[in-house]
Amino acid sequence: MTRANSFIYISDSIRPLKGYNAPFDKLLHSLVSASKILKVEIPNGDRIIRLTLSPKSSYKQKSIILQFEFTGRHTNAILIDENEVVIEALRHIDSSSSFRVIRPSVELLPLPTYKQKDENHNKIEDIERYLKDKYIDFEYKRVESLKKQKLLTISKKREKLKKLLSKLASTKSLANEAKKYQNIANIILANLYKIKPYDKKLETYDFEGQPITIKLPKGVVTNRISEYFFNQAKRAKTKAKNVHIEQENLTTKINFYNNLYYAIKQAKSSHELELLAPKRAKAQRKKEKIKECELFWIDDYKVLVGRNSKENQALLKIAKSNDIWMHIRDIPSSHLIIKTDKQNLPNSVIEKASKLCVDFSLTQAGDYDVDYCKRGFVKIQEGSNVEYDKYKTIRVRKEGIEIRE
Repeated sequence: MTRANSFIYISDSIRPLKGYNAPFDKLLHSLVSASKILKVEIPNGDRIIRLTLSPKSSYKQKSIILQFEFTGRHTNAILIDENEVVIEALRHIDSSSSFRVIRPSVELLPLPTYKQKDENHNKIEDIERYLKDKYIDFEYKRVESLKKQKLLTISKKREKLKKLLSKLASTKSLANEAKKYQNIANIILANLYKIKPYDKKLETYDFEGQPITIKLPKGVVTNRISEYFFNQAKRAKTKAKNVHIEQENLTTKINFYNNLYYAIKQAKSSHELELLAPKRAKAQRKKEKIKECELFWIDDYKVLVGRNSKENQALLKIAKSNDIWMHIRDIPSSHLIIKTDKQNLPNSVIEKASKLCVDFSLTQAGDYDVDYCKRGFVKIQEGSNVEYDKYKTIRVRKEGIEIRE
């Protein structure tokens, strides 16, 4: 029902990934859900489909009308009572925009007859097949458009991590840096008596008799300058010792986004794409201050995914005992936590989550066993290695895909 592209189609029903809370959406759900269709009309063979319904919630016999209007700029969906008075509409239209005001409690005027320029229309032999094909064509174009958007987003994240990885100093360079600062600190200490307050540099000789100029740090008192350089040497030593950890964290995050990129390439529906890269995840992550993982949603259930060993450990610590923990059996993979709020999860959520767990961890096609249980039955051993009990297993098949960069 968009203004630019409104049409009718037939497809299998899929539960929406997000709820809608606008007044029209709430009324549509309460009045139309499970109602009985009494009559379907296309008045004057024009641009309107009019459904006369008997609401299930009504305690006495009454009817309402759900009217779809395919009128370009004023395309709309309108709920009308038996007296042709608007109950609510998808889009409200004021008198400043059109002679035909569409607002609650206002009588709905009839739509003027549209004069077709070309009266020659091809007759549709199989209307059901036509409407199904209409959806297939629409879904294909939507999937291709969404893929381009989401792949671009993932590529940007991946390139950002690659730049950080390329800027990481090597262990050797950091060790040389530590040695340099250590040497400067010792030279400063030996020549401390030469430094006067407000000096910006020290010109002296190193321990091998070579002339050296040392730039002095701002805002550091004279008798603390050597300590400043000793601390710089200490920091460089610590970085050299731990740089491999940061390299591993960045590399595993890049691999995570590689897997996600491939999974998006493989996706065949907009529903699946929204699972892999939900629109609201970024806003929710900022709102809830979630940094140490990726945030996803499955049928309104929050799903947290670790991108590397460090994040897997963080997830195990923040998860509550009734949350569901998930991991691929016998394969190093992302840990996945489904926040349950003490509710029983539908099987559909478990199935979708297990597929995400595989998609985020692997690119190889094949059949994989995904174990899951309550977080309370998971015992941390060392790092992100765990033992778990009272678990169930679900089999996930990952299809192959040809990737062309």
